[in-house]
Amino acid sequence: MKWEAVFFDFDGVILDSCGVKTKAFANMFQKYGPEVEKKVIEYHLANGGLSRFNKFKYYYEKILNKPINEEIIECLSQQFSNFVVNDVLTSPFIPGAKESLEVVKKNNVSAYIISGTPDSEIKLIVKKKELKNYFKEVHGSPKKKWEICQKIINKENYKPQNCLFIGDAMADYEAACKNGICFLGIVRNNEISIFPNGTPISDIVTLKIPASNLK
Repeated sequence: MKWEAVFFDFDGVILDSCGVKTKAFANMFQKYGPEVEKKVIEYHLANGGLSRFNKFKYYYEKILNKPINEEIIECLSQQFSNFVVNDVLTSPFIPGAKESLEVVKKNNVSAYIISGTPDSEIKLIVKKKELKNYFKEVHGSPKKKWEICQKIINKENYKPQNCLFIGDAMADYEAACKNGICFLGIVRNNEISIFPNGTPISDIVTLKIPASNLK
């Protein structure tokens, strides 16, 4: 196998759990009316991979025109966790995800989770889902994805061209680009790709990208 390391996003790449989080944001802000709820969902969907901390800050300051501080953000984040964790745990695997994890494990390729979910929460989910043994490390927010990638690549002395990031959000694509690593965008259910023209995409999780499409 070509890859030294494979970086996986989680929601929408490992588990089909993006809808769970969309529903949670909608539930939390529906009390402010349908127009606010619509704007919240639109921003969430347009900013996949962005941490919920940043989203809550945006919702309050730009949509509700209300002040927000770290205490409020932490409270909102805990409410959000209460909404989503159990449903995330029961979400099905994205097609090809479990098979790809088996391949990297069988071939002793280092695999990493780099998620926008808070660090402690994503670690708990991976553990409860019994996926921990597939990954060398699991990372979540508030650190930026590209920074986490950079730190791992430098620490492990990986060759960027021998690394792959599999994601479904622009934050994943940017993490790959900033570190010079290969990228595969997951675009499901005949949705329109959000990635720049020429970006390799797939509707299933796979480690096989045609050589002509590699960066």
